[in-house]
Amino acid sequence: MNSSPFDLSGHRALITGGTQGVGAAIARSLAQAGADVVIVGLKDDDAAQGTLSLCRSQGVKADLITQDLSQPPCEYLDALMERIDALQPGIDLLVNNAGTYIDPPFLEMTQECFQKTMSLNVYAGYFLTQAFARRWIADGISGRVLFTGSINGLLSEPDHTAYDTSKGAVAAMVRSLCVSLAPHKIRVNSMAPGLVRTPLTDILNQNKELDGWMKLHTPSGEVPEPDVCGGTAVFLLSDAARHVHGQTIYVDGGMSAWQQPDPPRGWSAK
Repeated sequence: MNSSPFDLSGHRALITGGTQGVGAAIARSLAQAGADVVIVGLKDDDAAQGTLSLCRSQGVKADLITQDLSQPPCEYLDALMERIDALQPGIDLLVNNAGTYIDPPFLEMTQECFQKTMSLNVYAGYFLTQAFARRWIADGISGRVLFTGSINGLLSEPDHTAYDTSKGAVAAMVRSLCVSLAPHKIRVNSMAPGLVRTPLTDILNQNKELDGWMKLHTPSGEVPEPDVCGGTAVFLLSDAARHVHGQTIYVDGGMSAWQQPDPPRGWSAK
């Protein structure tokens, strides 16, 4: 009997920013699909251990590496690759998910803040992909890369200039890396969530009016938990997507398809 094209048994995945939020949801889904996982997170805390436990409950190997990826990659990349090899050599699935959102208004933006956003959201994934691609090409491995983008790479928000710029860069980078790496049988794609409930969007749980406003601006009418991203990640990293290269899949409840929501019932222009 042929295995499912979504089966990731025999694969090993590295997920950056994988201890919580979207990254944790991806790690859990990949483990459920049969992949061993190495999670890179900022710290070893309850969230990290909880994600590891859930991954291991699927019968796969799961390990954690703590590393601050907001520093220049030249300061940590070689040592990080050595740590990965010591735990699980043979990684063939790379998920560049680590990201940050620290956006003061544009007129108050500092070079330090902008640089930190770009370092984590863009540089880390770019150079980690380069490090693995060099290995895969040398060893004849058909690696697969998934970036976590954002609807903000397509639609801007007021005074989210650094974050929006970084996610726009991710979308362009995925297309460019696809062209460079597809001839080597390495697939590069991106998943771009809309608004989901993560520690970075916890304000929605505290502000019901804002939560309702965001639901109004989403055709599906919901702001879901990050587990909605897991299935898309499995698809894009699986054999089922073997001819999908350089694409960004929006997991946004239709937000990117909607010019603007209908006015609330009873609303009228004054």
